[in-house]
Amino acid sequence: MKTIRLREGKERSLLRGHPWVFQGSVDKGKADPGETVRVEAADGRFLAWASFSPSSMIRVRAWSFDEAERVDADFFARRIRAAVALRSRLGIASNGVRLIHGEADGLPGLIVDRYEDILSAQFLSAGTERWKAVIADALLAETASLGCTRLYERSDSGVRQLEGLEPAKGWLRGEGPTTITLHEHAIKLTVDVEEGHKTGYYLDQRENRALFARLVRQLGCQSVLNCYSYTGGFSVSALAGGATEVISVDSSGPALARASAHVELNGFNPAHHSAMDADVNGSLRQFIKDGRKFDAIVLDPPKFAPSAAHAERASRAYKDINRLAFKLLNPGGLLLTFSCSGGIGAELFHKIVAGAGIDAGVDGYILQRLEAAPDHPTTIRFPEGEYLKGLVVVAR
Repeated sequence: MKTIRLREGKERSLLRGHPWVFQGSVDKGKADPGETVRVEAADGRFLAWASFSPSSMIRVRAWSFDEAERVDADFFARRIRAAVALRSRLGIASNGVRLIHGEADGLPGLIVDRYEDILSAQFLSAGTERWKAVIADALLAETASLGCTRLYERSDSGVRQLEGLEPAKGWLRGEGPTTITLHEHAIKLTVDVEEGHKTGYYLDQRENRALFARLVRQLGCQSVLNCYSYTGGFSVSALAGGATEVISVDSSGPALARASAHVELNGFNPAHHSAMDADVNGSLRQFIKDGRKFDAIVLDPPKFAPSAAHAERASRAYKDINRLAFKLLNPGGLLLTFSCSGGIGAELFHKIVAGAGIDAGVDGYILQRLEAAPDHPTTIRFPEGEYLKGLVVVAR
C-alpha cells in the first residue's frame, strides 16, 4: 500500500472527518490514478484510506477513516447498501430518487439516480473510475429489490477533465430504451437518461416543485413566468396549482418542446401554456418594457459560479435577474428564486436577493428558505455538499 504524507498541520480537516486533501497539503508520496493509498500525518499517524488523483487539485479523497477497514468490493457493497436503505426510509413520493450523493454517502465522486428500472450513474473521480466495474455490480445487486435491472453511465460532466479523465457515456449493464415516465407527487414528466441534463433530470427540485404548486393555489396565482424552465417541471406544477397562464422561457428548443408535451401529458389545457425559445435576461427586460406583470415567477438558472473564485461575477448576474423579476411581480406576487452555485453560500444568496429587491424598489416577505430534496443530503462533516439554495418571497 502506497503512502501519502501530509505537511505538518495539514491533517486537521481529515481529523474532523472531511474527505478532501488539496494538492498543497501533500508533502510526499505518489500513486496511480484512483489507487487506494494510506494517508498519514507529518508524524506518521494514520489518517485515512483514500483514492489518489494525480491530476486534480483535490489530490486525495478519503474512503474511510477507520484503519481496520479495507477498501474492497465488500466496502463498496456496504456503503451502497447503507445509502439505499436511507432513501427507503425517507418516504419519497416518486420513482425518481437520488440513491448515492457522493461525499455525503461516503463515496466521493459517485452520483447515482434511480429512474424507474434504470440506474443513471456519474463516476466523477479517479477513485470511482478505478472501481467502476465493482461499483456497477454492487449497485445492481443492492437495487434489484427495487426493480432496477439496468445501469446507464452519464460521466459526461466537465468535472472529469479536472481528474484527467475523458467523458464517458453509455450502457454499463443492460440495454434498451432510455426514456421513462417520472412520477412525483401529483405530476408526471418524461425523462431521457441518455440526453437529459445531469443524470437525466433535476431530482433535487422535486419538493420545491410540489411546494410551488401548493403556493400557487394558496395565493391564487393565475399568471406565471418560469425562467430557465428546461422541460417545464415548475410550469406543470404551476398548472397543477390552478394557474391559467404559464410562460416557459429557455434557450433550448427541444427542452421547450418537451415542456409543452408535459403540459398535455398531465391533462392540462395547452392554451394555458406558451414556450419562449429566448434569452432569459433579454426576455425579462422586454417584459418590463411591454408593461407585463406576473402573479408568480420562478428563477432557476444554471450554475453561475462553479467555485468561490467566480462568486463576485456570479453575484452580479444573480442580482440582475432577481432585480428584473421583482419589477415584473404584481403586488402580493410570488418569487421562487434559486442558486445551484457551490461558490454562492446561502447567506450570500440571501443578501443578493435582498439587494435586488432594494434596487427594484420592492419589499417582500421571505416566507421560506429552500434547499435540495432530502435524498440529496448535506452532512455535518461536508458542508460543501449544500449547493442548492433558494428563497420564497412574496412581494409587499
